[in-house]
Amino acid sequence: MVLESIISAMIQVMLFSVIPFIWWFFSARKEQTFLRWLGLKKPVIENKRNYFVLLLFIIVLFHVPLYSITYFYLDSSILASNRFTGIGISGLMPAFFYAIVQTGLSEELFFRGFLLKRFMHKFGFQIGNIVQSLLFGILHGLMMFSFIPFGVVVLVVLATAFVGYLMGWVNERKSNGSILTSWGIHGFANLFASLTAMFNMF
Repeated sequence: MVLESIISAMIQVMLFSVIPFIWWFFSARKEQTFLRWLGLKKPVIENKRNYFVLLLFIIVLFHVPLYSITYFYLDSSILASNRFTGIGISGLMPAFFYAIVQTGLSEELFFRGFLLKRFMHKFGFQIGNIVQSLLFGILHGLMMFSFIPFGVVVLVVLATAFVGYLMGWVNERKSNGSILTSWGIHGFANLFASLTAMFNMF
């Protein structure tokens, strides 16, 4: 299960990186490295205390709407973290690769690293952040479209887009364009969901 999780994670990261890499290769490879162009760099933080309080606040905002929708409207068996249900500590490494690398890293590279930065360059921060967050929400809604009523799909899209907007905002406004911040938030949230499934906590 561990090897399968590692392979799945690497494949997804590569798939989510293909379009950004091609774009970078033809437009920016002479200016900066690929990873730096995507924002995979150390964040520059002015006030560390405020920064960490803000991170905790965003993590709470990440969980409350999404867990509320899950609790009231979704069958947990359709969630990606369901694969870890009840397997306990043996699922720790697979859950880590799934949460941190397969979903956290790949989605942050594409949405906050590639799309947000390209849309920002073209349309400015506010429009760019709204567009990338809506696309982020729509992707998550489409993944559940055939399993849940349309009204619930809309809730999933809006809640996920809200989280995507917050992560784009904290990266660009509080982390000097680094996606390490949103990657940490995203990875932690997915890992927490996997852990709750592993130990049947909810």
